[in-house]
Amino acid sequence: MPVLNEAPTLARALGAAQVHRQAGAELIVVDGGSDDATLALCAGHADRLLQAPRGRASQMNLGARQARAATLLFLHADTVLPERAVDIVAAQLAGGHHRWGRFDVSIVGRSGMLAVIAACMNLRSRLTGMATGDQAIFVERELFDAVGGFPAQPLMEDIELSRRLLRTGRPACVDAKAVTSGRRWDQRGVWRTILLMWRLRLLYWLGVPAERLAGAYR
Repeated sequence: MPVLNEAPTLARALGAAQVHRQAGAELIVVDGGSDDATLALCAGHADRLLQAPRGRASQMNLGARQARAATLLFLHADTVLPERAVDIVAAQLAGGHHRWGRFDVSIVGRSGMLAVIAACMNLRSRLTGMATGDQAIFVERELFDAVGGFPAQPLMEDIELSRRLLRTGRPACVDAKAVTSGRRWDQRGVWRTILLMWRLRLLYWLGVPAERLAGAYR
């Protein structure tokens, strides 16, 4: 779980994650330089708390290197997994049909449009095989290492990882939903955020470097 000044939402995420720790998962929180109460909230609620250079890619790569398990799952600090996520992931990766995957997503926020956005995200992901960080990407550790992990870029690191993984096989698309916060849509406005994200994704597919796109996203 990469974090950076997540105090307003972290208590909910950490609390919800305890059921997965009880089921045998190791929870590693990787901080990117928080200056709020984030670190204090993690005390007693994570198996390990690490420090990494700011940026989701570098934070998640460090967590992956330090993890003990053969399966990795990357969870955003504003996202809550379904209760039996550990068993679900194990079942999806058993038998060799899939080596990576993601959950369907449900978005919680003020706008009624968020349900439509989530449905479109889930459908698009099924059709294209691409996954976003909000969907709690999980992957065999051996495969993650083989594709080089997350790229060292400030934006679209989840899209680029999906690209790499998709070359090795289609993802498992789990119907059970990860519940994520709609805060960026609430803060920026639904249509403004939709148009921004599609514009950035189009430019990325056209070859514009993620470093240039990161400024527009912020």
